Amino acid sequence: MTKLKAWVSAARLRTLPLSISGIITAGAVAKESDLFSLSIFLLALATTLGFQILSNFANDYGDGVKGTDNHERVGPMRAMQSGVLSAQDLKIGIVITSVITLIIACLLIYVAFEGKNFLHSTIFFILGIAAIVAAITYTVGKTAYGYRALGDVFVFVFFGLLGVLGCYFLFTKNLNGFILLPAIVIGLLSTAVLNLNNMRDRLADANVNKNTLAVLLGGAKVKTYHYFLIIGAFICALVYFILREATLFQYLPLLAFIPLFIHLKKVKKNTSPPLLDPELKKVALSTFLFSVLFFISQMV
Repeated sequence: MTKLKAWVSAARLRTLPLSISGIITAGAVAKESDLFSLSIFLLALATTLGFQILSNFANDYGDGVKGTDNHERVGPMRAMQSGVLSAQDLKIGIVITSVITLIIACLLIYVAFEGKNFLHSTIFFILGIAAIVAAITYTVGKTAYGYRALGDVFVFVFFGLLGVLGCYFLFTKNLNGFILLPAIVIGLLSTAVLNLNNMRDRLADANVNKNTLAVLLGGAKVKTYHYFLIIGAFICALVYFILREATLFQYLPLLAFIPLFIHLKKVKKNTSPPLLDPELKKVALSTFLFSVLFFISQMV
């Protein structure tokens, strides 16, 4: 593996579609209200991608120095685990990515509020700093929350609630009750991706004292939790479309749940956690598909 390929591997490109699902969903709701802005949308996408890549670099570094990424781990070999990138390389990558992402976030805030609303600008700047801290401390440090069964909470909040509600506010400068439901949908589905990852790695994580929720719940209960996440997301999406008195075409995003329900059958029958690895991409891409179909459904 070359150093360039190692950096691409550390960026974990397959996670990027999931990370922007909340932005696309927020854009869809803003479009429905005729408050969509292309410049805000593109800057929000760039900011979110920056946060995700930062998180991936930090995850590679944190699990690497803790020895979590070892020969027992399922899935592709990590960049630091392979030895191509050192801990110092990843530290530098984390710093550079943090700075670039924060600059893009500041530009997003300036464009959204046109340099006028100091209070809102300050709040979003603080949220940007919080997102950077959360991205890094998921696996880095002695108090890494990813090792304390709190990863699910942070993913739900940052990918779902803050991602969708925050981006929608940048478009509209206000919030309405309906936007909460799409935010919960994205939050639950994003959490399902993390939970599936933790289900796959449950046994290996337990061996290195990485106490994810999957480790604490055990094999049977974590499956029930997984059903709750995906079925709960479907119910919230359905309720949203009913409350919005959507046309038949606007129910289009629900098609994304077809592969998700097929996925649940595979999870139910699974007896070997490592075999869940191919399902990760399916859940992540289904979430992305939901957001894209949601956006398309608002164009007619």
